Amino acid sequence: MTQVSQTRNRAFVISGLGIALLVAVLLSPFASSDPDGLDRVAQDQGFEQKAAEEPIAHKLPFYQMFEEYQLRGVPEQISTPAAGLIGTLVTFGLAWGAGKVLIRDR
Repeated sequence: MTQVSQTRNRAFVISGLGIALLVAVLLSPFASSDPDGLDRVAQDQGFEQKAAEEPIAHKLPFYQMFEEYQLRGVPEQISTPAAGLIGTLVTFGLAWGAGKVLIRDR
């Protein structure tokens, strides 16, 4: 891969990450507070109360930091944008790491 194409690829990845971070931080406060699709179906069909009292997700380490798309322990105005920022960076990191592991240099 030439130096020009490496630079172009790096610029593409950085600009894509930047756009994703802007969307996550700036648009997340405008997200609907209505229940998401699965929650809404559970409410409409009347089986919402059948959910596990102690879901497995509550036992995960990240549950202590996040709940309902918000970061715990920070002011409400910045909890959703902060969760969006962290979630976007973690997702990017996992995808980038998987790409490095799964795709070998040619």
